[in-house]
Amino acid sequence: MAHPKRKISKQRRDKRRTHYKATASTLATCSNCGASHLYHRVCPECGFYRGQLAIEKEKSL
Repeated sequence: MAHPKRKISKQRRDKRRTHYKATASTLATCSNCGASHLYHRVCPECGFYRGQLAIEKEKSL
């Protein structure tokens, strides 16, 4: 089993990790109701995806 010969410094370790960062998810606008939703997902408000009904939503009173 391979072991490192020397300890990797914190600076060198952190330089390698500079590209690991969180990105904000991209939002799309629903063409049916205008609500924001994640790309490639059904709209949680109306149940439409790409202009077609995907999930039958209950009517709220």
